[in-house]
Amino acid sequence: MTTLFKEQSNPDNFFLMAGPCAVEGEQIVMQIAERIAAIAQKLKIPLVFKGSYRKANRTRLDSFTGIGDEKALHILARVRETFGIPVVTDIHAAAEAEMAATYVDVLQIPAFLCRQTDILVAAAATGKYVNVKKGQFLAPESMQFAVDKIRQSGNEQVILTDRGTTFGYQDLVVDYRGIPVMRSMQVPVVMDCTHSLQQPNQASGVTGGNPAMIETIARAAIAVGADGLFIETHPDPKNARSDGANMLHLDLLEPLMQKMCVLKQAVNSLSF
Repeated sequence: MTTLFKEQSNPDNFFLMAGPCAVEGEQIVMQIAERIAAIAQKLKIPLVFKGSYRKANRTRLDSFTGIGDEKALHILARVRETFGIPVVTDIHAAAEAEMAATYVDVLQIPAFLCRQTDILVAAAATGKYVNVKKGQFLAPESMQFAVDKIRQSGNEQVILTDRGTTFGYQDLVVDYRGIPVMRSMQVPVVMDCTHSLQQPNQASGVTGGNPAMIETIARAAIAVGADGLFIETHPDPKNARSDGANMLHLDLLEPLMQKMCVLKQAVNSLSF
């Protein structure tokens, strides 16, 4: 990951993908990025800032989807330029890969789209890092095929992210056996500590969540050898325009990361 993180690379620590679910506006995104960047620098955690320029997978037609693709992507590019950190965003179709790659360092493939060959190939063709989220409907072993599609398209820069597995109609469960399984594919593996706590398909049409369990998910992921943590965070989750029900309050990020750094040091003393 040294080419991605450049000077902030720290092989003795996990890396962090963090930011708001969606780009809601320049002021709040820059506010969040400044806080996260300061925490990461203080704790020597390599950081990738996360923000979706558009939310394509919404339950209801009236759900917030974005402020405009180019406007949101320009904001993400400003984060990269201002704070000197790489940036990741989702793409939702093959045609979006080249456009988004102009502004960001990592293209993220949403879990529901992780089997879509044309999207994986288009993302690979940009030469950017490709972070593929494991589908809620897939066994971790099946992610080998997503990795193969990207590598066979000439791109070795692959990251896999676990975000839980469907458990009944309105809940997810994390099977931590998946982390070593996916790491055996010789790629960095990330635990999405917030989306794995979603409670989808609620009768209201608004996805629920259980953010009180974020620390539990993160602790277990670090303990079993995850290379990185993915955490969506916001200064006012209740009023966030997307996925507020499962986001971490921004004020809680630093104490959580302090604990995770201590745990990572303990894990480093063990042999996997």
